[in-house]
Amino acid sequence: MKPAVELKNVTKVIKGKKIIDNLSFTINEGEVFGFLGPNGAGKTTTIRMIVGLMGITSGEILICGNSITKNHDKALRNVGGIVENPEMYKFLTGYQNLMQYARMIKGITKEKIDEVVQLVGLTDRIHDKVKTYSLGMRQRLGLAQSLLHDPKVMILDEPTNGLDPAGIREIRDHLRILSKERGMAVIVSSHLLSEMEMMCDRIAIIQKGKLIDVQQVHDFVNDDVHKYFIELDVTNINSVQNLANLSFVQQENGIEIEVEKDQIPDIIKQLVESGVRIYEVKAVSKSLEDRFLEVTGKEEVAHA
Repeated sequence: MKPAVELKNVTKVIKGKKIIDNLSFTINEGEVFGFLGPNGAGKTTTIRMIVGLMGITSGEILICGNSITKNHDKALRNVGGIVENPEMYKFLTGYQNLMQYARMIKGITKEKIDEVVQLVGLTDRIHDKVKTYSLGMRQRLGLAQSLLHDPKVMILDEPTNGLDPAGIREIRDHLRILSKERGMAVIVSSHLLSEMEMMCDRIAIIQKGKLIDVQQVHDFVNDDVHKYFIELDVTNINSVQNLANLSFVQQENGIEIEVEKDQIPDIIKQLVESGVRIYEVKAVSKSLEDRFLEVTGKEEVAHA
């Protein structure tokens, strides 16, 4: 995979305070990359530097091999983006809005407009006025607008903000199409960690301006493949408590135990032989939210 965005030892100092501290990571073509951080971690500052809205104190940012500082226009030609709710002319139709945007960029044809309209699923409503659109439809129109110039990198800040579950799933599906079928690098920032877990291939977590980790989502959530949490639906908890060598947490419908995989059969055998009736055994999976809170010390994820 080719790198679409590269941050090399990026530092940002504002009024003598180091906001971003020596940040380095790479985002590849064809992946959805999640960007997470607690409030004040420097996430928004980093995004602003990537899109050229804020200068870099030291280091370098490359977009498709072009430096954002040395070759600003050529680098940004490869970038599209949506920040929260896209603003449109509500008295115009969706198609007229796209035409207005197309006039700002050379080479966008009617065929290209029709292509992106079909891609985001707005063909049936594109000639209706935007004031009749739902929030999800406006998000899709904003996505269509940002795709008109065929960017290699898409940056989305809170793309599912305010959407209902159906709208969130639509946006998620569109992002997967863009990354997998079109080879686009999609950078997503969101406080909906459950959505990030389903949407992203890799995530980066920054805290206090420093990079904490960059991993595949699955590897990050399952940080220790040997450790398991199992939940057992049992009766007579008192019998379990009498087992001195068994450490557990009592739950509403039974107990939860942290074990290694090879220990599970022995523990079940021990419980049964001690007279504990077991009705169900199931693995308890950690979520991205669980791991995020562990890594960041239970600080809130940033909303902006």
